[in-house]
Amino acid sequence: MATVPGAEDVDRLHGAILDAWNRQDAKGDASCFSDDAVVVGFDGSEMHGRDQIAAQLAAIFADHHVARYVRIVRGVRRIGVDAALLHAVVGMVPPGGDDVMPARHAVQLLVAVQEAGAWRACSLQNTPVELHGRPEAVEALTEELRAAGGQAT
Repeated sequence: MATVPGAEDVDRLHGAILDAWNRQDAKGDASCFSDDAVVVGFDGSEMHGRDQIAAQLAAIFADHHVARYVRIVRGVRRIGVDAALLHAVVGMVPPGGDDVMPARHAVQLLVAVQEAGAWRACSLQNTPVELHGRPEAVEALTEELRAAGGQAT
């Protein structure tokens, strides 16, 4: 990733978003996004703008003990002078659990932009991984996510 200018910063941005989720910190999560960001959740729900992201996440965190994310960044590439695309796979470990849930694996695409010298997410897409008819591919991803921290040792 270091060969792409800004890749490490975009990787850290994605990590900060997931870390804030794992801490159930709605304001911290939303602070990683631009004012006009769009987030598409695992279930297809949409959040528009930093304020709506903070409000919807706060409501989720108030009513649920959420699963924690583990991630593997597949790559970061520039898509403009001040924009980059991060591709990651993520798994989720349930509250009190010690292993990723294969039914909750997802692919995430994050579009980040530089605003006043800081990277902000302007779009995050979270797509479920189902891999129909390919159970071996699901198991391979599960093992990869376990190795990335999705299983207690």
